[in-house]
Amino acid sequence: MDKKIYLKSFSSGGQDYYYYSLEELVQDHGGNMKYLPYSLRVILESSIRNFDDHKITEKHIEPLAGWGTGEEKIEEIAFKPHRILFHDTTGVPALVDMALLRDYAKDHGTDTDRVNPVIPIDLVIDHSLIVDASANQLAIEMNETREFERNKERFQFLKWAQNNFDNFRVFPPSSGIMHQINLEYISEVVRIQKEEDKSIVYPDSLVGADSHTTMINGLGIVGYGVGGIEAEAAMLGESLYLGDPKVVGVKLAGKLPEGSTATDLALTVTHLLRKHDVVGKIVEFFGEGVDSLTVFDRSTISNMAPEYGATMSYFPVDEETLEYLETIGKDKETIEFIRNYYCEQGLFRQAGAETPIYSELVELDLSDITSSISGPKRPQDKVDIKEVKDDFNHLVKAPVGEGGYGLDQSQLDRKVAIPSSDKEHLETGSIVLASITSCTNTSNPDVLISAGILAKKAFEKGLEVPSYIKTSFTPGSKVVTEYMKKSGLQESMNALGFDIAGYGCATCIGNSGDLLPEPDRIVDEEDLVVSSILSGNRNFEGRVHPKIKANYLASPPLVVAYALAGKIDIDFESEPIGVEPGGKEIYLRDLWATSKEVEQIKKSAIDPEMFLKSYGDIMTRNERWNSLTPVDSNTYSWDPESTYIQKPPFLDEDLKAESLEESKILLMLGDSVTTDHISPSGRIKVDGSAGRHLIEKGISPREFNSYPSRRGNYLVMERAAFANVRVRNRLVPDREGGFTKYLPTGETMEIFEAAKRYAQDDTPLTIIAGKEYGTGSSRDWAAKGTMLLGVKTVIAESFERIHRSNLICMGVLPLQFQDGKTQETLNIAGDETFYFENELEALHPGKVITVKMKREDTVESFRVKVRLDNHAEVTYYKHGGILPYIANTMMSE
Repeated sequence: MDKKIYLKSFSSGGQDYYYYSLEELVQDHGGNMKYLPYSLRVILESSIRNFDDHKITEKHIEPLAGWGTGEEKIEEIAFKPHRILFHDTTGVPALVDMALLRDYAKDHGTDTDRVNPVIPIDLVIDHSLIVDASANQLAIEMNETREFERNKERFQFLKWAQNNFDNFRVFPPSSGIMHQINLEYISEVVRIQKEEDKSIVYPDSLVGADSHTTMINGLGIVGYGVGGIEAEAAMLGESLYLGDPKVVGVKLAGKLPEGSTATDLALTVTHLLRKHDVVGKIVEFFGEGVDSLTVFDRSTISNMAPEYGATMSYFPVDEETLEYLETIGKDKETIEFIRNYYCEQGLFRQAGAETPIYSELVELDLSDITSSISGPKRPQDKVDIKEVKDDFNHLVKAPVGEGGYGLDQSQLDRKVAIPSSDKEHLETGSIVLASITSCTNTSNPDVLISAGILAKKAFEKGLEVPSYIKTSFTPGSKVVTEYMKKSGLQESMNALGFDIAGYGCATCIGNSGDLLPEPDRIVDEEDLVVSSILSGNRNFEGRVHPKIKANYLASPPLVVAYALAGKIDIDFESEPIGVEPGGKEIYLRDLWATSKEVEQIKKSAIDPEMFLKSYGDIMTRNERWNSLTPVDSNTYSWDPESTYIQKPPFLDEDLKAESLEESKILLMLGDSVTTDHISPSGRIKVDGSAGRHLIEKGISPREFNSYPSRRGNYLVMERAAFANVRVRNRLVPDREGGFTKYLPTGETMEIFEAAKRYAQDDTPLTIIAGKEYGTGSSRDWAAKGTMLLGVKTVIAESFERIHRSNLICMGVLPLQFQDGKTQETLNIAGDETFYFENELEALHPGKVITVKMKREDTVESFRVKVRLDNHAEVTYYKHGGILPYIANTMMSE
């Protein structure tokens, strides 16, 4: 196929530009553009523009071009993004792997400059901030100073990478959160590149080594999360592949009612689409309801795509997109150019246009959205505000095996006095942590202004947040600070303890810091089921804070409201949120902001200059970062004494699996095991394998930092695998945390210790799991840690897309139970041995094989599907993972 025949021109601003015409491509393949979902149009454009008949072939183009005709048979689609986005805790291990590849190239006599990103890479340092200090005006300076002290070695490594890799830039600490910076600054919507003498125009696109990269879908940009390992392949020019793309069309009708927020809508969509099962599918929104949503609202919804399992959550470019670009300071000529190109290419969503053909349809009336929160353990578990009290009281008494906490009435009735207060106490359901945090909501001025108005009304009525609650506010960009201060609302937020504590993900990723001293001690001693409330996107067990068992996601105004109430089990309709000094009861309805109040402040407090000013010096304003002067060396000088950066063993020959035969079970896990369970975020346990290793290296617990900060050191991270305090391994049903049974002796021990013993006998290991294995973050260490433990196979009822891909990229084989079989129906006890014999020969996408399971003197067989879903994944697995594949390819060229 000659792609140049599809190269067409258009004029804008008196200049000629060129583009690859989708309309003509689709017509040539017997299709019709009106049938093709907008998200697939962008992917198809990338495929034709990057067509090379090698990594992207006609088989990747023809089925998409014929979408909706009934003739298309799609095995996989290929995608080459324009750019890649990292944060520091995914970027550091990816760059460590790149440094490893440079060493490999040097050792094998190959030019080290061949290991260089071939497409633009942006890395935002936003995952290092820990909320050590809060609720005071000095908190931001104290936290940022401490952040740099803890992470200087990591930052030095990133500075080395910035100085030595092409197409790579780093946004310094305290810049903001990656997804908000991506939305407000990095994204261009269109890109232009020179091809011979022509200026080729194409849509901006990206992948990010963070699952919430989908936030950019709200701006009409195709982008989704991949594992850091897969991102490395894209960095080096590999195409990315998705299996048969099912596109779920979500038809929105009506408008949000007064009192409901974009967060309420996002939580509702999460609940609805998780129930519908959109795992691994593309979600695209259409219908007249889309017109009523701002880009801020759309991005709030799109951000949550990984929480309902979707690959993307796409809103096409339309008039609202252009209005947003004007808001953030794009000039009129640029906006008009974007309009011209998107209309010319058939990518612009016009009101009243014919609806594309979708694989599945879901409908949602926005007028039905009510105020809600999600929790206490999963983001998809939405609870209407009116039902929170009853739902929580039910869960605390429900058995642990049914998702509850298993408390009896005597435990529920306990009230523990706080020594420093003569009127406050802690009990089941008390909130001890309240945080306005994360990209999901701090990018949306409507909900932040609503929170500020609620805080202002509460402060004026003399209400206070109880002294036992740790409060914090960590915005996603400096723009938030500007409009909150300009509106005067930040002063009221400060009065309630929501002072700005820094710019980063913070509490949302478990960097919440210590609880206040008295609650911390009481929760420990009394083992109370207390709660957190945060405006984040994840509340998996053990993530927000290891001592808080019930964690809820909410809009920023509800975070303030629950903080004022001091407890999660309150019915805001019938119970007061507080009492004025004069004795008058105050209800939530007395404080809630109206849409008119929000709009008035938004209009007066936000202007394009604010965005231009905030981002004008973003790369140069951090003096601490500027002062770093790394050694200029083409390869990295590994320090064997470093506790942050170590040369990983991923290209060592002895890591490759010789055989999977006689595999033993390392863990038996239930449903919804997250990447937080597999590779924990947050603080490092002093009494765990990772903590003991650091102590042996002379690191005091105060200097441990967090698990994510240590991801450049495999010696820490392999010991952290499955070390989450809430992991429940059915091999040791009486223990919680990172423990297992070492089967040869029957001893209970830490998982890392058991894995070491199995390795001494060359015993391959298997993990057995239930549904939705690997939900959550696109955390490559969830796969890397699994592999370093010696796990060769994971057999589960279903997998989340990114973690399944990461396992393959690390040479671990994902297998999926078939024919309705599960660990329960097969009565797997945990002491079985598994045999694969010759079943893994001649692998191909979707192959179904038979596994033999031996227990005592009997052998039982069951079928599993090999979850290698495309030919690229088969190739990576056969090489032992993507890094060996890249290394071997590099040497053979």
